[in-house]
Amino acid sequence: MQVQLNTDNNVVGSTEPSLQLEGEVHAALGRFADRITRVEVHIDLNGDNKSDGDDKRCMMEARLAGRRARQANDDAASAARSDSPSAAER
Repeated sequence: MQVQLNTDNNVVGSTEPSLQLEGEVHAALGRFADRITRVEVHIDLNGDNKSDGDDKRCMMEARLAGRRARQANDDAASAARSDSPSAAER
């Protein structure tokens, strides 16, 4: 299972957080590694929500072998808060 991190120009991506994120994705989804070919994580600043503080957006897409990709996303004021179980699945 490959994990790919994508950020917009406003988010500084460095090696250490990328490796930590990859480790967390593998820990959470590793048991499905034979069915998931790739997980793409998109992190950006969502300028539309700056007034309420929820300006960070995380969208995850799991590419499943032989099936349609599945997506979930969440907006939060900080990366620590963005682990909300209320993420909407499309």
